[in-house]
Amino acid sequence: MPPIPAEQLIGLARPVSSGLARAGAPSLGARLLNVLAHRVPEPRLKADLLAEAAELELSHGLTPRRLKAAYAAELVCADALFKEGKKAAAAAAAADALMLAFHRVPHLDGLTSPLAEDPEGFTAALRRSRTLRAVAKPRGRAEAAVAPPDDRPHRLLIVNRGNANFLPLITGRYESHPDAEVRTLDLATDPDLAPLAKGLGRMMARSVGSQAAYGRAAEQALRPHLDWADTVFVDWCSVGAAFLTLVDPGTTRVIVRLHSYEALSYWPHIMDFSRVDDLLFVSAHVRDLTTAAVPRLLAEDAPRLHVIHNAMELSAYRRPKRPDARFTLGLVGTGQVAKDPRWAVEVLRLLRRHDDRYRLLLVGGGLNADSSPAVRRYHDALEKDLAKLEPSGAVRRMGQTDDVPGALEEVGTILSTSVRESFHCGLVEGAASGAVPVVRDWSFFAGREHGARTLFPQDWVVGTPEDAARRILALTATEETWQKTGQAAAEHALAAWDWNVVHDDFDRLLLGARKNTAA
Repeated sequence: MPPIPAEQLIGLARPVSSGLARAGAPSLGARLLNVLAHRVPEPRLKADLLAEAAELELSHGLTPRRLKAAYAAELVCADALFKEGKKAAAAAAAADALMLAFHRVPHLDGLTSPLAEDPEGFTAALRRSRTLRAVAKPRGRAEAAVAPPDDRPHRLLIVNRGNANFLPLITGRYESHPDAEVRTLDLATDPDLAPLAKGLGRMMARSVGSQAAYGRAAEQALRPHLDWADTVFVDWCSVGAAFLTLVDPGTTRVIVRLHSYEALSYWPHIMDFSRVDDLLFVSAHVRDLTTAAVPRLLAEDAPRLHVIHNAMELSAYRRPKRPDARFTLGLVGTGQVAKDPRWAVEVLRLLRRHDDRYRLLLVGGGLNADSSPAVRRYHDALEKDLAKLEPSGAVRRMGQTDDVPGALEEVGTILSTSVRESFHCGLVEGAASGAVPVVRDWSFFAGREHGARTLFPQDWVVGTPEDAARRILALTATEETWQKTGQAAAEHALAAWDWNVVHDDFDRLLLGARKNTAA
């Protein structure tokens, strides 16, 4: 078949594919565009058609069947521009490819992720791209990080960008530490840095030598902070960390913490890790997923990798349970599809076939159905489930609360029903309260070397709703068994994850030899 003129191709394909989407068949419309793209020899048009096909499915909350091909085609165009010396244009095209590859629908708004299923395969095109290799090329620093002098406190700069949720205990400890002087910096609110600490495209362009004025502005705004600090601790391996690594940190040590969602984002793929000394993960399974997707993190010149659990003050959760707590299941946090509260509803249904005293308490804000069509689809299905159970009192939604320890007084079994978690603080807090833990074997990590079954005691983890129901029935069969199991869970949680235990790991990482003088 001879090549079809571009204008004729576009004129034929777009109205038909759009009509199929409006008729409720977006995948058929995308398939038409994909087939036509396969017959187009011109790389730019091919990439446009593949991207349009992918966007058609994404706009309907579907994971595109040819998502890898679509983003790889855009990278081919980026690399052609890069070869021509058009570095800014190449960076812009590569940014478009990344935003397509890591769209929230395939990775965050569903119960699966193509990256989690095959991290090496899904990201292979990123490693082939000449443009992205240039973006992430190690630029290093003029001088190595040095230890602070002994005649003054260790200057610790704690950085976040609009999300300090996991920092209060860490910040509080070192603000009162005799060997530390602390400053905090929120890149989202600082008047000088907020306008600079955003923009994937210009960060990538700066990394390949363009955007010189932007680079000078970043240098000027960050330099006073970097010159003051002995150590910078950046929470979240995302936009803030990528921005900071645009600038040579000098002799200042840089530590970045990666939680979970960042492993499913483009940020680790564009960062210059030669300017990061230590990369901290909150669990081994997230470390494994991240290094599989970004294998340069395992190279000899990569940052030192650490696993330290989240900072949680668990003793506050050990309170007497209410009399009817034994038959109450609790799920803390339902604001993401990945929490999969419908799995909890299925467990409840199975339990109530045996005993209708079992009920479910949902703690926290619900799903934002406007986030994407994929979220709305899950939200609507969950609402149908709950509509059948709420009128009888089998399910109660507490909503957001500032008193989670108080809410957990009602909970006799704490659930983790998620498909992915980095650590799941809500589950651990429930265990610390004396509730029986029941943890779904998080499917993003199930069957791998590390996951829920290695993070928690083996008997806490189950494979199916049926397994969960059997565990709950057995361990809540009598008051004595339930209380004994809950007590053991609380003791384990406090011994393994309480801040009184975990802060020693942070002392060693952040302060090194000075940890022994902690208050």
